[in-house]
Amino acid sequence: MSKNVVITGSSRGIGFAMAYEFLKAGCNVTVSGRNPDLAADKHEILKVFRGKYIYVPCNVQDKKSLQELWDLSVAKWGIIDIWINNAGQNAPYKFAWETEESYTYNIIHTNITGMIYGSQIAAAGMLKQRHGAIYSMEGLGSDGMIQEKTILYGTTKRALTYFMDGLAKELEGSGVIAGRLSPGMMLTDFITKDPDGNVSEVITQEHFQRIFNILADRPETVAAFFVPKILANTKNGKQIVWLTKRKAMLRFLTAPFSKRKLL
Repeated sequence: MSKNVVITGSSRGIGFAMAYEFLKAGCNVTVSGRNPDLAADKHEILKVFRGKYIYVPCNVQDKKSLQELWDLSVAKWGIIDIWINNAGQNAPYKFAWETEESYTYNIIHTNITGMIYGSQIAAAGMLKQRHGAIYSMEGLGSDGMIQEKTILYGTTKRALTYFMDGLAKELEGSGVIAGRLSPGMMLTDFITKDPDGNVSEVITQEHFQRIFNILADRPETVAAFFVPKILANTKNGKQIVWLTKRKAMLRFLTAPFSKRKLL
């Protein structure tokens, strides 16, 4: 039986890669992003799935916009089986006190407020259905690791982990489950560019490039791992992890013999 899936922030990057994998698996998918329309090149990639996906523009900072995303998806697919909070915002590579107010506002209201709004709307709708799964995308800082000049982003991801664990506890026994997706490092615009679309300062650093080439993956690789796990999961509070500690350690041990180069 195919599933009906909604993914926020899925017009590019890991979100789009997951949308593609869900479609390959026979699911119906609502693709979403801030732009009024999905880019032509993305429609070209998805054209073989015509009728199996729709695009709905959505600003996750606006709860009404997220409610419309839910409502239009339900109108199209009937029910929603899986909702994924993937929309995210980064900030310039700066110390916290140097970060301008607009960047501070956007990272908080996208990564925390938008994720909470999306979860609230999905939970309310799924409780009426008496089934469904809500996932949110973790990132740097989710495990409490502190990286200088990225602590605003890390703070939002730490909060996400707490919220999703709490949501899972509140949903226990309801038929609706909540979980987290941990993708590790990925080669996307989120890493390579700053919020204004310029080359990110962090990727010009030799130390970062070395670590990135050892640990990072392309979003398509991570999405191909995530989607079957999501579709098979029935456990509430589940964390689906791509870059495990064991895998990371193995990559460091084999790095001298590996030719992995993403940057």
